[in-house]
Amino acid sequence: MKGLQIFSVIDVVALIAGLAIYLFIVGRQLKTVAGKLEEAADLVWEIKKDADIIEPGLERINTTGGIVAGALPLLYTFAEAIVTGATYKPTENPDDRPPNFPAMGTRRSRQLDGVGFIGK
Repeated sequence: MKGLQIFSVIDVVALIAGLAIYLFIVGRQLKTVAGKLEEAADLVWEIKKDADIIEPGLERINTTGGIVAGALPLLYTFAEAIVTGATYKPTENPDDRPPNFPAMGTRRSRQLDGVGFIGK
């Protein structure tokens, strides 16, 4: 009977030691998490401070957004008219097509003017 009592005491001591080590490890991890949460809380307060500055302008931003949203159907109609007028129409003979020119005429580069050479 004496051996069974010794093994029981050893088992209880091992269990208590294992629990103590486990609690030590968990406590250390919780301290790390608490530190990171504190840093995150500081960041959240800084974000709130920045958002408080922006908040008064939100009414104006929402008003402008509403105006733009109201103009979208009109802009869409204008875009449809532009696309309809610019639709490609194939010809029977590709050689009969006139050359393409820019809508605003011939473009002139000013890069050569900067070095003293005046182009055509």
